[in-house]
Formats: sequence, structure tokens, C-alpha cells
Amino acid sequence: MKKKSLILAVFTALIIFNCANDSEDDLIDPNSLPAIVNYVDHIKPIIDNNCIGCHSNPPVNGAPISLITYQDVKSAVQNNHLISKINGNGPGELMPLGGQKLPQLTIDLITKWETDGLLEN
Repeated sequence: MKKKSLILAVFTALIIFNCANDSEDDLIDPNSLPAIVNYVDHIKPIIDNNCIGCHSNPPVNGAPISLITYQDVKSAVQNNHLISKINGNGPGELMPLGGQKLPQLTIDLITKWETDGLLEN
């Protein structure tokens, strides 16, 4: 009986001390964002890798707008709630549609681009 109690105690201790309460926010280093974010170097690659599949020219799969050019993306941030949609707290569905939410660092980069003045390059 002592042996079973000891094994149970060791097993319980291992579970308790190996559990972590890390969230994605704990893993993001806000200092890893560039000092100034611009469209050409930072935002265009994100859009090309995550949005162009639907937001092409012409848009497909029910996408309402194109995100091909700098002007398209800038307008989407200013007029179409792009940042709210990728955060999942805006009108319409979470973008990218049917995909996983973008990493928080990516969302922070797009948000910083807006804060920095939506610079092209």
C-alpha cells in the first residue's frame, strides 16, 4: 500500500510541477517589432501569404475587395475594418476566412503599421 501511495504522490507532483500556464501573449516579445513598419517590407508579405488567395483581382470566394496593391490594403485598414477582422472582433467573420487566426505578432505588426501612418516604404 505504501508503494502505491508513493507512486501516486510522485505522479501527482510530476503533473503539478510540469503544468504551465503560458498563453500566446506570454510568448510574444513586443520589442521584436521593427521601429517603423512599412507596407513594402512588412505588410505586403503578410497579405501575399494570407489574403491573396481570396482577395485577388478580381476577388474570389466571396471576398468583397481586392488586397493586391498598397492602396487596396491601406483602404481596407481605413474603411473596411481590416485590423478588427484579423483580430476576430470586427464586423463579419474572422480573417483569413476558414483559417486559423494570424499569430498575435503578425496582427501587432499590422496594427503598428497603422499607428506608424500606413507608410508605403
